[in-house]
Amino acid sequence: MKLPLPFRHLAWSNLMAQSAEQISLAAVPLVAVLALGAGPAETGLLAAAQTLPFLLLSLPAGLLADRHSRRLLLVLGETLRVLSLLVLIGLTTSGLLSIAGLAVLGFLGATGTVVYSVAAPALLPSLVARQQLGLANGRLELARSVAYAGGPALAGALVAWSGASPAFVAAALLSGVAVWLLRRLPEQTLAVRAPRHPARELLDGAGFVWSHRLLRPILLTTVAWNLAWFVLQAGYVVYAVRHLSLNAGQVGATLAAYGMGMVVGALAAPGLIAVVRFGTALLIGPLVSVAAGAVMAATLLAPPGLPAGLLAGLSFFLFGVGPIIWTITQMTLRQTVTPGAMLGRVSALFMTVSMGARPLGALLGGLVGALYGLPACILLAALGFVAQAVVILWSAVPALARLPAIDDTDAGRPAAAPA
Repeated sequence: MKLPLPFRHLAWSNLMAQSAEQISLAAVPLVAVLALGAGPAETGLLAAAQTLPFLLLSLPAGLLADRHSRRLLLVLGETLRVLSLLVLIGLTTSGLLSIAGLAVLGFLGATGTVVYSVAAPALLPSLVARQQLGLANGRLELARSVAYAGGPALAGALVAWSGASPAFVAAALLSGVAVWLLRRLPEQTLAVRAPRHPARELLDGAGFVWSHRLLRPILLTTVAWNLAWFVLQAGYVVYAVRHLSLNAGQVGATLAAYGMGMVVGALAAPGLIAVVRFGTALLIGPLVSVAAGAVMAATLLAPPGLPAGLLAGLSFFLFGVGPIIWTITQMTLRQTVTPGAMLGRVSALFMTVSMGARPLGALLGGLVGALYGLPACILLAALGFVAQAVVILWSAVPALARLPAIDDTDAGRPAAAPA
């Protein structure tokens, strides 16, 4: 099934933008440590600056995406990333780079990412026919997976080869190409709506999700998964070194398996959606996550060294495969059942609760690890993945034979482009 040209522009821009983001995310802490002598406190500040916009700005971005041109928002968001990278290049080459500068520019670049991440899924249903949404989401997630797997490695190689500037130049060039591609997208006409108070509109979006029999369990599953994932992330590296007796290279290899799994999952998802009941396809991600958590828990019983490392690598591979299939299927469902005029706010709500659950999971994992030991952290994460599967299994989602019909009251939903 051939996807229309405007979508292909969006897909290629997504690959460029995601690659630029991953290169810069990996290069910034490397530069901070190697060139500026940063320690844990400084790298923590940089990580916070790069994630804070997702919590603070996702909902405002969703409101803008439902009021204004989503194409324009995509262009503006990616242009903001280009500008932040150009300033970063200037500071690097002039010798004026500082931790504070990295933090401010990281915040601005991440703001562009937030705008892009909210506007793109809201724009997608206007670019492809309804029956193509699963395939289109799969292509977008494949681009993200490739960028996630290759971007950090490229950034590390560039920084090691000749310092910070080449990595930031590469990211800026990729981001600039993304802007050029986004400018080629067609303009979108949104339904004219009477102006309302922003808080009222945000509450309408949240109320729609919470009252929807399919979206509410998806939201709760998303929160539970992110809590469990960051409980695991909080203690894994220390656990791998101290309890599994893995060296730095082996730890890196286990983490790289996650990106490989994402690529495999993104490639497999459209085919799965086409051949199995849609409710079954939605269950694959949560159930594979349960299996991945169980494999990670099995490392507690495995001999230290290579046997435990292989199990850990398999676990991360499964964590890459399952959740990317979940992301594609649940996003396709969201885009189908959500009124077009509300797509931005709904996407923003999911992003906000997902990002909000992450620091809570990390804090919980750190606390449990400190009080009861790292094995307890691994077991708690495994139980969390069981909980997220139970939430979706006890909902109306598994009964879906196919994507629900579009509601006739879906006023404001843009017409799909011809295939």
